[in-house]
Amino acid sequence: MNRHVIVLCLVFGWISGCAGAPTQPERFIGTELPFASDAVYFVVTDRFVDGDPLNNYEAQGGEFATFDRPVAHPDGGHGNIGYLGGDFRGLADQASYIADMGFTAVWLTPVVENPDEAFSGGQALGEGFFADKGKTGYHGYWGVNFFVEDEHLVSDGFEFSDLADALHAQDLQVVLDIVCNHGSPAFSMPVDQPMFAELYDQDGTLVADHMNLSPDALRDDEPLHEFFLREEDIAQLSNLDENNPAVLDYFVRAYSHWIEQGADAFRIDTIRHMPDHFWAAFAEQIRSRYPGYFMFAESFDYEASSIARHTLPENGAIRVLDFPQQKVMRDVFGSRDAGFELMSDVLHLDDQVYQNPYELMSFYDNHDMPRLDADPQGFINANNWLFTSRGIPVVYYGSEIGFRAGRQEHAGNRDYFGTDNITVAKTSVVRERLARIAHLRQALPALQRGLQVNLLLEDHRAAFLRVLQTDEIRQMALVLLNKGDRAATFDIAVPGDPTGWRDASERDSSMTQAALSPLNAIVAPNDVRVFVFDGPIADAELLKALRRLQRTANR
Repeated sequence: MNRHVIVLCLVFGWISGCAGAPTQPERFIGTELPFASDAVYFVVTDRFVDGDPLNNYEAQGGEFATFDRPVAHPDGGHGNIGYLGGDFRGLADQASYIADMGFTAVWLTPVVENPDEAFSGGQALGEGFFADKGKTGYHGYWGVNFFVEDEHLVSDGFEFSDLADALHAQDLQVVLDIVCNHGSPAFSMPVDQPMFAELYDQDGTLVADHMNLSPDALRDDEPLHEFFLREEDIAQLSNLDENNPAVLDYFVRAYSHWIEQGADAFRIDTIRHMPDHFWAAFAEQIRSRYPGYFMFAESFDYEASSIARHTLPENGAIRVLDFPQQKVMRDVFGSRDAGFELMSDVLHLDDQVYQNPYELMSFYDNHDMPRLDADPQGFINANNWLFTSRGIPVVYYGSEIGFRAGRQEHAGNRDYFGTDNITVAKTSVVRERLARIAHLRQALPALQRGLQVNLLLEDHRAAFLRVLQTDEIRQMALVLLNKGDRAATFDIAVPGDPTGWRDASERDSSMTQAALSPLNAIVAPNDVRVFVFDGPIADAELLKALRRLQRTANR
């Protein structure tokens, strides 16, 4: 048999309308989380599109200028550690570009006020980990006043609430990146710089100031030191005290303000740098005001058991980005081109490591790591997996064209995108194929919320089912993936009446009938096919497998 031919003998008989079938079928569902139907496009707002040059403030900062600070990365490549002009207006102008790709949510970096100078302390790039010398707060993570937008993002008559309205008009939810564990850099400056390590309340009152002192030099008799811990955490960033009720109160009030301005969900930065009790209290207070409010978090850890704790109800039921899967995806779809078999262990479909594996945020790269080191076919294959397997897909801006593939954080990965690259993207095969699979996921509830039954994860080929059965929906999707450079034929012998199946992946987007007895589906190189059955499940073996997976889907 040709090595590109796969024989899958499935003993599942999927027959619609079997005699004696119950009126109300058994429920098989990976998650009922509403956000599971979404797909997220992540932008570093300053690096996306400049819609208003008047808010660039190119002369800001004087000696420590904030605009356009190019830097050479010690390991090669070039980046920029200053503001580059991206803003709310630019993001709003491109909302249809994002929606047209099949995304239903936009995650944007923090919008709050950051210092108006480059940081003069710390270490320079290449001199150590988290080296912040010369950097600015273009990314938004160096908050000074968490109630006020950064002036580089807003335009006259166009603020965060206007951006939210513009995105909502394109049926895009707003995911706001939030930070609670730190503010701006706090010490090691040759001379104390204005705004750094200061914290202001909604009315402009100064409530905390590190005063350019090292943490161990902070004083108990100084009221402006009460917000800070006495030990270092991340580089020279001000380390906020999770045990001070005033800190919790400050952030609950601040982020409630942004919800009122239009934020639909939160992405929490550096969640593992504050203890579980803080997040449990934060989530409880936010959801007491806004029931069911969705939050997911970054816990930069490749151990599933470590990041899973954040998802527990007693710790706030905060979903997490799936770093363990990301680590494997960079090998399976990147330059190493490893086999699909590596994906099996990181899915955690039946071991109850996670509170619910179907509610993880799936991704293959972001702003804090090198972009996926892949050719265009690698990005296509990564997206095909991302939008058909379990989890909620997240794609980093620019990956729709393989933008700066393989580049590190300050070696190009956060480069300015702009309208020129958006023009390029509109003719890119990577973007075209991304939109195709993203829209298919939008159309098929089973791909959003169904249980996953793996049939084959081997070498360049994968086959699995996504099964969703509720009182309202009875749908199975059979996903066939080929990331090889030659076509593969999947021969599947399926007993029973095959006429209820349809090919959902026809290139003209039609939902044509497809015979599945047997299925001789040829999957083109670097491609995916999805077959769909709408109807109840009758086969005993499949039901047994689904019952086992359902028991372990949500602990």
